[in-house]
Amino acid sequence: MKIWQKNPELRSVAIAAALFWVICTGLVLWRFYNFFPSDVSFDQGIFNQVFWNSLHGRFFQSSLSSTESSAVIYDGAVPDVVYQRLAQHFTPTLMLWLPFYALFQSPAGLSILQVTLITLAGFVLYALARHYHPPHLSALITISYYCANAVIGPTVANFHDFSQIPLYIFGLLLALERRWWWLFVILSALTLAVREDAGIILFGIGIYLIASRRFPRIGVGLCVASVIYVVTITNMVMPSFASDIGRRFMVEQYGQFVQGIENPSTLDVLKGILQDPVRTVRELVTPPDRTLSYFLGYWVPLAFIPSISMSAWLLAGVPLFNILIQNDPDALSLQLRYALAVVPGLFYGTILWWSKHPLHFKPWFRRFWVVCLGFALLFTLTSNPNRAFSVIFPDSFQPWVYVSPARQLQHSQAIRQLIAQIPPDASVSATGHIVSHLSNRREVVRFPELRIRGDDRRDARVKYIITDLWYPLQYQPAFFSDWEFLRFLSDRITRITQTSRYQLIDFRDGVALLQWGAEPNPEAVATWQQFYDEIKPIIQASRSGVVDG
Repeated sequence: MKIWQKNPELRSVAIAAALFWVICTGLVLWRFYNFFPSDVSFDQGIFNQVFWNSLHGRFFQSSLSSTESSAVIYDGAVPDVVYQRLAQHFTPTLMLWLPFYALFQSPAGLSILQVTLITLAGFVLYALARHYHPPHLSALITISYYCANAVIGPTVANFHDFSQIPLYIFGLLLALERRWWWLFVILSALTLAVREDAGIILFGIGIYLIASRRFPRIGVGLCVASVIYVVTITNMVMPSFASDIGRRFMVEQYGQFVQGIENPSTLDVLKGILQDPVRTVRELVTPPDRTLSYFLGYWVPLAFIPSISMSAWLLAGVPLFNILIQNDPDALSLQLRYALAVVPGLFYGTILWWSKHPLHFKPWFRRFWVVCLGFALLFTLTSNPNRAFSVIFPDSFQPWVYVSPARQLQHSQAIRQLIAQIPPDASVSATGHIVSHLSNRREVVRFPELRIRGDDRRDARVKYIITDLWYPLQYQPAFFSDWEFLRFLSDRITRITQTSRYQLIDFRDGVALLQWGAEPNPEAVATWQQFYDEIKPIIQASRSGVVDG
């Protein structure tokens, strides 16, 4: 109690952190347990299966990740239970959290872990700010972290590896300021091991240390170590598992720089960037409206200080460059994990700027900063990152699309009743937002995949299929992709039941459960036919352009 009385600013930080943790945890758990779909629901299943397999001695294996491999996507191969996730993303530090996962052994536990890691990073940020500033300014910087769209959005996303980045980088920078070199080295190594491209963040820090002349030798060391690590991992280690880093990710994210190369490496991408500076500059500034909005999302919570801080530009410039040149239309989204790669540099750059301009921290600017925080929270709420706030707000006003909490609960109960009919060790194919609930097993794939290669090295049909048509039906009036998905699911189920040994054994609230080699359930078939007759006019109307998304 005395510590709060002596340091009310720290109390404010603790209250902000507690609110952040409670609200974000509540949102992610509500979405998970009610099967609410988001753009990255499938990833939760991948990470959970990786942890589950690793807990059972099969480190980094994932049949779900296999469905995303170039062999399956491009060559028509069958998803494999022994596929190594490390071929797509090299993420050894995930195993640090295996003991934590063992306590829950659930995707929900991973969501709690993610929120906790990002919340704890705020306290390290406060300690970092206190190295330079009095408590009041340090508290305001930290509260800005908890209010930032670039922090809230990735936090309420499904679990991802970048959730470790703020904790490691803020800790690394604090160790740098305090001259705790042993901790600096450990956190640098952990950062590199977060993911194959996390070295880009350390490279940016190295550039700052060189340009600022604070620790030029350490800066050179960080740059050299980052380059060596990224080049070695992406060109030698990851390809030893599979060719996905080149055939898929380099092409999909940087394809404009490696045209004509079937299996490009990171060195090919770098060469393409250097050889085509005009294209590179064009990628950095286009589309201009989304690019400006993206920057504003970072600047507003910190009262625009990062926009005028040279240190912030140096620290965050390299990860920003990597995001801006990507060919991925979703890269310029503060909701996704990539945004967290930029956050530490901008906040540290802001701390450094205030250390040189302390006299600007006047009452009028404090009030302006608080207004900026209000706008940052407003922008976060209205953007509804990862549909986390869909329990409160509609996903669309015109046309109106809103699924009430009571209706979400009712629908989730129907899904659970169908999942309960699937044996815990049976192979299964499921739609993306259901698959994570079935990922504590060896053989699981995302629908429409129907085959899997098991540990006996034989290809076989999955025993069960579970698909949810109800959610895309709710969203199709406003979102064209959901209409497409609804049409795809309905056509696929019809074709499967007519041309294969899969038969409907249950159908409830728009959710279908099929089993290989089973006798069809007449009641389920009749319910499905009634549902299909209801959605058929919607699909036909959409085909004629009534629904345009």
